[in-house]
Amino acid sequence: MAAAADLPTVLVVPGLRDHVAQHWQTLLAQQLPRVLSVPPMGREQLDCRDRVAAIERVAQQATDPVIVVAHSGGCIMVAHWAQRTRCKVRGALLATPPDFEKPMPEGYPTIEALRDGGWLPVPRRTLPFPSIVAASRTDPLGSFLRISALARDWGSDLADLGDAGHLNPASGFGPWPLAHTFIEQLARTDPARSGSARH
Repeated sequence: MAAAADLPTVLVVPGLRDHVAQHWQTLLAQQLPRVLSVPPMGREQLDCRDRVAAIERVAQQATDPVIVVAHSGGCIMVAHWAQRTRCKVRGALLATPPDFEKPMPEGYPTIEALRDGGWLPVPRRTLPFPSIVAASRTDPLGSFLRISALARDWGSDLADLGDAGHLNPASGFGPWPLAHTFIEQLARTDPARSGSARH
């Protein structure tokens, strides 16, 4: 197991609802030695280009290749960002990405709003860095089958979380200790597989 001080900088990319006090990403950021976080933009901010630009601005502050830790809509932001960034990326943990191409529950953006914001189509090219998609079998924002297909298209390793809802406070998370395990797994990845391009 890697010592905390030996871990690369972690870049936290929240979902559309931004940072929540008891969310596992917020708690994780308080526990790691080197963290950069994409700042809140407001849940009504649905311009994907602005969100991607915010990731790039923060990532450029890192002096070493980062490990990205994204949740929900942040995973889709990362998929868009990965196609254009020049920043060095060691790997990415993509936790419970939503299925933006199917209608979501009331209170979440409509397909039309997501299309107008530039989110659709969701990028399906292989990501240019190692990645883990952590998928729940009871996620109201995306079926396990659909998210598994997304992981396959991205070239990601798939982690089956079982009954984890949307991995947010409403689903009982809170702390998510597995995040540390996945980050350490990505930190052990051969650096030759990391960077701004992977073939």
